[in-house]
Amino acid sequence: MPRSHASLPRLFVEADLVAGTQLTLSKDQSLYLAAVLRRTVGDAVVLFNGRDGAWLCKLTSDSKKSVALEIVEQIVPQTPPSDLWYGFAPLKSERLDYMVQKAVELGVGTIQPVMTQFTQLHRLKPERLSANAVEAAEQCEVLNVPQIAPAIDLDVLLDGWVETHGDRKLVFADEGEASSSPVSALEQLRGQRIGLIIGPEGGFSDAEREKLRALTFVVPISLGPRILRADTAAVAGLAVIQAIIGDWR
Repeated sequence: MPRSHASLPRLFVEADLVAGTQLTLSKDQSLYLAAVLRRTVGDAVVLFNGRDGAWLCKLTSDSKKSVALEIVEQIVPQTPPSDLWYGFAPLKSERLDYMVQKAVELGVGTIQPVMTQFTQLHRLKPERLSANAVEAAEQCEVLNVPQIAPAIDLDVLLDGWVETHGDRKLVFADEGEASSSPVSALEQLRGQRIGLIIGPEGGFSDAEREKLRALTFVVPISLGPRILRADTAAVAGLAVIQAIIGDWR
């Protein structure tokens, strides 16, 4: 987003964005702009929907229940959606929120909760995951909000991987792997479709690790000599993928 617009509020909407048209925000977004941020008629905001890029808009009404906006002009074209798939064993409360937010910031296209033997949280609230993804995209000038996939058991995921994901390789952050640089392993995957899977606190069970390592589409990597918390491992794994074979290059 141009730096001249970086200080403006930024909101995700579902509606199409077309120059010269009017749009009415939801009750929650209206309350946020009019009551919390105290925006009034004539003030500017930025809207995006994941399809049409980022658009400069101006308030035409400032009712706390129903803010209306005129869509003025596109300020950033839409970026292509990310193909990076990210699977993780859900964590509890704030750390789960953090993990989803960082996945968005690091350019993930699909966020997939995966239930493992040692998963801490078995009852997810998909709407909370989606809200965290949207909030992260709004704050970090991301134009694509990742898809939040339904939770799936690890065995079901792996057994159906080829049918569902085709030739996508699954990078496995294996805490049992001898400490080494992941660079060489990841460089072999350049140009291929990639997924990353991170286990729960306590790691994958021995049976799960054995199954993962036996699959031809799985690529085990080390994330260094230290034991990482699951949310830290997620950030580290996504960062090295983006740096070595992703969109940081």
